[in-house]
Amino acid sequence: MKKQFEEAYIQYAKSGLRTLALGYRIVPDSIKLDPDDVEKDIVLLGIVGIIDPPRPEVPEAIKTAQEAGIKVIMITGDAPLTALAIAKEIGLKATRAITGNELAGMDDDALQKAIKEDVIFARVAPQDKLRIVDILQKEGLIVAMTGDGVNDAPALKKADVGIAMGLRGTDVAKGVADIILLDDNFASIIKAVKEGRRQYDNIKKFVTYLLSSNTGEVIAIFVNILLGGPLILLPVQILWMNLVTDGMTAVALGVEPAEASIMKRPPQTVNAPFLQLRGIIMIILLGSYIGFGTLWLFHHYLSLGLPQNEAIPLAQTVAFTGIIILEKMNVFNYRSLHAPMPVIGLFSNPWLLLAWTLTVGAQVAAVYVPFLQNALHTVPLQLKAWLLIFEIAVPLYIVVELYKWFEWWILKRR
Repeated sequence: MKKQFEEAYIQYAKSGLRTLALGYRIVPDSIKLDPDDVEKDIVLLGIVGIIDPPRPEVPEAIKTAQEAGIKVIMITGDAPLTALAIAKEIGLKATRAITGNELAGMDDDALQKAIKEDVIFARVAPQDKLRIVDILQKEGLIVAMTGDGVNDAPALKKADVGIAMGLRGTDVAKGVADIILLDDNFASIIKAVKEGRRQYDNIKKFVTYLLSSNTGEVIAIFVNILLGGPLILLPVQILWMNLVTDGMTAVALGVEPAEASIMKRPPQTVNAPFLQLRGIIMIILLGSYIGFGTLWLFHHYLSLGLPQNEAIPLAQTVAFTGIIILEKMNVFNYRSLHAPMPVIGLFSNPWLLLAWTLTVGAQVAAVYVPFLQNALHTVPLQLKAWLLIFEIAVPLYIVVELYKWFEWWILKRR
């Protein structure tokens, strides 16, 4: 009968059921109500299997986490067989379950080696969770720990990111946690990682776009001074660029949706610089093109042989309009740091298209509306001036787009 009970337990556990052994004993009135006296000579009644299935979205969330370079480690109070069955069901590649008793007999080196393998932890004590977090942090990893009970509090506090359950979590767990998960859903953690990556990307796009545009302005003004030319941009025009035209499109980059490959990248290292070499090179190259393109437009119109009182305002207006159109073409280069436009979709960020239309429209108004002409010291431009400006501006986008296509092709082949 004992063998039959054990076989029933193994069958239930391998099916992912949590098992309870039920028994009874009739005790005399005179017995001392002490565990040592009461909990013996118990008659086994049977084994009960309780199903506590994972949410349907968890396997996909685990898969996404693994693709994103996030290692997921299960630490549970369930029996080892049950834990292994659940791990298999949710997509964890667990080949071994380490129990709390085994853990107590392992030194830190052995535990460190075991964690690197495909293992889960079952029947563990609170101090075991704390020790596992500590070992992972010694490896230089950023550790997020989930928990709901009072016993989880030390590990939640020790982890780099403590995540408490909002529905069934205790007040103690919530009090020490950095994040409270309102729906108690693991998939929400992975969604939060995706959103964090999206915001990080958008901050980088925002900053690098402004740096490349401002680099163009600095180059145009500085080189023109070295050449001894008249003012290429007036102070009020620079103010107009920075407050009106640059700001709107830069802010619109901040709401760019997440790229399709965002959760297929490895995590950033803790000390990774915000601007990598590739980003710095892009800022220098694109900024130089904007600056020298604007400079060429300015000196081209100065050399047309017009009277000086006509040539300088015209050249300044062309340079002023040219640098803004160049920057507006440049903003499309920063909608994605790697993927070409058809991959991310031209209309996936309507706010940017709206900002682009409004800023270009504002510049048209600055050239043709009388009171803006007076305020910004502009003159009307003929159609051929606009065509020349776009001839200079469009290659800025096309060349970068071709490079992204080449880079995307190489990535796909890999």
